[in-house]
Amino acid sequence: MSSSALPSAEFLAVNSAKRTRDLYSTTYGDLAFADDTVPRKTLLSSKLRSEYDNCRELPPSLAAKTASAASTARRKRAAAAAAQKATPDDGVDSQTIKLIADIPANRDGTAAGSQALALRPKGGPGGLPGLGGKGAPPTAGPGSTAMTASSAAHQIKPQWHAPWKLMRVISGHLGWVRAMCVEPNNQWFATGAGDRTIKIWDLASGTLRLTLTGHISTVRGLEVSKRHPYMFSCGEDKMVKCWDLESNKVIRHYHGHLSGVYALALHPTLDVLVTAGRDGVARVWDMRTRTNVMVLGGHTGTISSLVTQEADPQIVTGSMDSTIRLWDLAAGKAMGVLTHHKKSVRSLALHPKEFTFASGSADSIKQWKCPEGAFMQNFEGAGGIINTLSVNEDDVMFSGADNGEMCFFDWKSGFRYQRLDTTAQPGSLDAEQGIFCSMFDRTGLRLFTGEADKTIKVWKQDETATEETHPLDWKPSLQRRRF
Repeated sequence: MSSSALPSAEFLAVNSAKRTRDLYSTTYGDLAFADDTVPRKTLLSSKLRSEYDNCRELPPSLAAKTASAASTARRKRAAAAAAQKATPDDGVDSQTIKLIADIPANRDGTAAGSQALALRPKGGPGGLPGLGGKGAPPTAGPGSTAMTASSAAHQIKPQWHAPWKLMRVISGHLGWVRAMCVEPNNQWFATGAGDRTIKIWDLASGTLRLTLTGHISTVRGLEVSKRHPYMFSCGEDKMVKCWDLESNKVIRHYHGHLSGVYALALHPTLDVLVTAGRDGVARVWDMRTRTNVMVLGGHTGTISSLVTQEADPQIVTGSMDSTIRLWDLAAGKAMGVLTHHKKSVRSLALHPKEFTFASGSADSIKQWKCPEGAFMQNFEGAGGIINTLSVNEDDVMFSGADNGEMCFFDWKSGFRYQRLDTTAQPGSLDAEQGIFCSMFDRTGLRLFTGEADKTIKVWKQDETATEETHPLDWKPSLQRRRF
């Protein structure tokens, strides 16, 4: 017999010990085995000590969090114990007491989600009027004045804004206008379209200054640097180009994307370029050396929108997988993932002054607070699939949809104060009413939209409008808003 067919020494030793125990044990016939608990425990403790002795104590930050969680748990247990002291004669059952005790407290000590929820005993001789007691005051019903005042007090009254109207229509592209950007000095703006060209227009007059060719497919992203005489473009041909605005030529290419590039953004303070597209990753490039310094992976679908800012999260991406990811550029990983949307996130917009941003998809437009990505409110009233969002310094947010619907919102309150349909170009089809891109100029007084009828439309606010001629049609809602 070969040595490989022999059983192991441990198996033979255990069988021998069992056989010896069976032969010489006083309780013959019982299934008694050798007690190896002590040796096994000793072996396990020595292994744990040798492998994990250097990390027996938590780091100071984790230890502080653990202590804080323990103190919070103790407070909850103390509150539950105090609530259990209430007797059934108080008029409140124990289940209600437990539910109220579990409600987390706000900073001011009141229960979250409740305006004036308190347990009071029944009214009696010398007692206070309470729930179900004699002399109890009438409770506030759904239509009472107290509830109406409470509901209305939590709604922000929107600021009045003048309505917007069409100022100019610029024609020149031979395809859908998919990207646009404005120069930092507010002298000209650039547009990219499905005709594979980039056109530079005079902002004041709307006349064509220059046409740049080089892409072999639709141009999907444009950005002009604030510190360098460069313009960057990306397209569905997987190309990312750097244009020298002094010679009007391509001086750099950034190779690395595996499919079409749909979004592009420059960091406001660092010399890095961020691009993203159909391959589901955001690539961070060194602007001068063309080195792909970082690949931010995590999305499972096409990244359709991208914004950057100075403070963390420095990069925010919206994807067709219905999620928004907040990226820390220093750590090279996601700080958080927002999963509130149910449909593809097609557009993102940063507020120029506040540390907030908005996201748009087919189901809703949502407002978020940085850095943790806390949900703030919904913008209600927009229809269609939201392709583009833009915000100016006057707290006006614009949304453009695939069906040509244009909505203007007040940023603070989320109230939609104007809705209109885009003006169709004569001779265009009904299916060519989509709005693909938009932007405000540096002053925030002009709005530019790139549309499916191959035109660029310029919008401005009505100078003759006042609060008397165009009153704000806003009424506080008495219904609880569900998000």
